Amino acid sequence: MHILLLVSAFNGLSQRAWTALCAEGHQVDIALADIGAEAIAETVADLGPDLIICPFLKHRVPEKVWSSWPTVIIHPGPVGDRGPSSLDYAITDHERLWGVTALQAVEEMDAGPIWATRTFAMPERPGSKSALYNGPVADAAMECIAEVVEKALDPGFLPTPQEEAERAVPHATTRPLLRRDERLFDWSQPAAEIVNRIAASDSTPGVRTELGGMTVHVYDAHLGGAVDAGAQPGSIVGKYEDAVAVAAGDRRAVWIGRAKHPRKEGGSGVKLSAAAILGHVGAPHVEAPPSLREVDYERIGPVGVLTVRSHNGAMGTVQCRRILDALDYALDQDTSVLVFKGTPEFFSNGIDLNAIEAAEDPAREAWDNINAINDVCTALVTDTGQLTIAAYTASAGAGGAMLGLAADVALARDGIVLNPYYDIGLFGSELHTYTLPRRVGVEVAGQLLDDKQPVDAAGALHLGLVDGVGPRDPAAFDEWLIEQAELYASPENWRQTYEAKLRFLTNSRPPAYYAARELAEMAQDIFDDRSGFTAARRAFVGKQPLQAAHAAR
Repeated sequence: MHILLLVSAFNGLSQRAWTALCAEGHQVDIALADIGAEAIAETVADLGPDLIICPFLKHRVPEKVWSSWPTVIIHPGPVGDRGPSSLDYAITDHERLWGVTALQAVEEMDAGPIWATRTFAMPERPGSKSALYNGPVADAAMECIAEVVEKALDPGFLPTPQEEAERAVPHATTRPLLRRDERLFDWSQPAAEIVNRIAASDSTPGVRTELGGMTVHVYDAHLGGAVDAGAQPGSIVGKYEDAVAVAAGDRRAVWIGRAKHPRKEGGSGVKLSAAAILGHVGAPHVEAPPSLREVDYERIGPVGVLTVRSHNGAMGTVQCRRILDALDYALDQDTSVLVFKGTPEFFSNGIDLNAIEAAEDPAREAWDNINAINDVCTALVTDTGQLTIAAYTASAGAGGAMLGLAADVALARDGIVLNPYYDIGLFGSELHTYTLPRRVGVEVAGQLLDDKQPVDAAGALHLGLVDGVGPRDPAAFDEWLIEQAELYASPENWRQTYEAKLRFLTNSRPPAYYAARELAEMAQDIFDDRSGFTAARRAFVGKQPLQAAHAAR
């Protein structure tokens, strides 16, 4: 089929849909929906698709389009749910069961007949709205998209009117946009409820509150332990690295990892670490809950496991240095295999563009950040004491996609997407000119870098970007990952992989040569702005649309 993906942004779900549909042999075009109704209609008429699917759409589909072409909206709610804040309400209302519905576009938004639907059990404690969206929602959406394509090939298929469709969530209904004032909480409320309300607004729009004498929007909330009985609700009672602990009404702590000064209050509107926003916090060091820790090391027999957590995948300068310290420690242990892994929500998206944009000297911060993440890559590439395995537990982009290639072995969870360097005005580093050709060859490496198109796990395995693909379920993947690591730890497998690494290190220029050449290019991009890095970074941070390389081609 000739399928058009009409999207408001080429986000993670849109990328998954594009890679899956292309892998099935369909001709797939992408058009951004922020170009206006007339331009959308002209684009669709020029392309003449058999089917239009909208995996991520905030804009209204023009009548000229939906009345002439079968157009299916992927809505992140069960049958009967309508409105732009479906996941926000699902988390806020502690829903136990939720779903995704593929419905035909009509004049009234979310009111069209049903093509497909899926339900899933809501996590007991959704980590954030973005984690929910990128996890069970995206998985259910992909199943719906596959069913839509199958039904579109059937000339006798007719979608089911909503009033005739079975409702898995009987109380699902039409609800308006959840407005900022309706998201507010009071620090006198129980900690779990505060965490839940922040989760429903993370990663956007956040929740406005008073903290440390400032008006801020808060994100990345985690439930902490007990606090002193005399602590006033809303007072900062502890800190851990870049996060702060705040007393809640039930004498428990709410940990805040990220915050921003809203523009309406005279701030920059850039989301940063809580410590960067609040400045010097005179609070004692307190151990953070595991869900907030940036690094965690565990030993399982001959295997060491280093888990790295980065908020929204961004790895800033300071975090990269902390990761490097933890990596040095892990590589110094007497294990034979080290697994370097992310969380089910994120692996890495490379350097922290928010922190760079907010810095007094953005060019200097960008330079420090790229050198810091390069140090992590170098430690993985040059280590000769252990075999290293990078585990793509979640999708990765830009420098984060290349970071995993620095390990001796790369494994991926089914359903993830690797997206090489974006059009952000940077040449790229992370030793990719050393590690990428080593895996896929010079010709394919050049094509990946020129096309800048996402690759799903199966495609990455076919190309040789990764060495294995494990189960889609995060818990099952973790079990599979340890099994694979233990197999690599066996003497025969270990020796073969280790000797192959030594041969490559010995018979090629040293990794430092490639890093130096990459940094020479990066210096011109960062300090001379030769390729528009400043404007592209500001557009990214400000969530302004960029003309995607994939759009309407």
